Amino acid sequence: MVVRQQSSAAPAVFRAAVAAMRAAVLRPEVLCEEMPAPQRIAPYAAALSADVTVDGVDVGTGRIILLHDPDGNDAWDGTFRCVAYCRAEVELELVADPMLAHVGWSWLVDALDAHGAEHGNASGTVTRVATESFGGMADDGGTAQIEVRASWTPVLGPTGLDIAPHVEAWGELLCTASGLEPVPEGVAVLPSRRGQRGTPGR
Repeated sequence: MVVRQQSSAAPAVFRAAVAAMRAAVLRPEVLCEEMPAPQRIAPYAAALSADVTVDGVDVGTGRIILLHDPDGNDAWDGTFRCVAYCRAEVELELVADPMLAHVGWSWLVDALDAHGAEHGNASGTVTRVATESFGGMADDGGTAQIEVRASWTPVLGPTGLDIAPHVEAWGELLCTASGLEPVPEGVAVLPSRRGQRGTPGR
């Protein structure tokens, strides 16, 4: 976690939110770690990055940033804001599907709803990227990716802000975009690996 001011000086509500970010339960395919947060968007910020790995191959990546301005922000309609990014490989033929962007956005909305992450003022973009190879690289074939960039204002509940469902929804977005099958209802999700790549036991 990186904040503009010393973490000990951060408001208690922000420190509690950061603790909840760290405690969020993500699928075991998600390798999640803390990363430096942007320092000019809000007085306080914390961030996580993650890679989705299947059989040793990275199939998706993303990050989520939690912003906090104790004075509030009119654009957010609140004092907290979540900013998320997701990128994953998709089948090349899907890039031409005009519904792909709508589907990509629904992955986020559905994940937030499924995790009970109440929110407002959601906005974002979905980008489809296709790459074709030529000349000496022609045999490599083409590749395609989908990128989802979004932000939303988490709604404070009667006991304050519970940010964990928002982080878990972001984790589900990463897995869905990466083509992982949903976890069957009633099946417990084991905690994801945390920390740097190459750390023993990770």
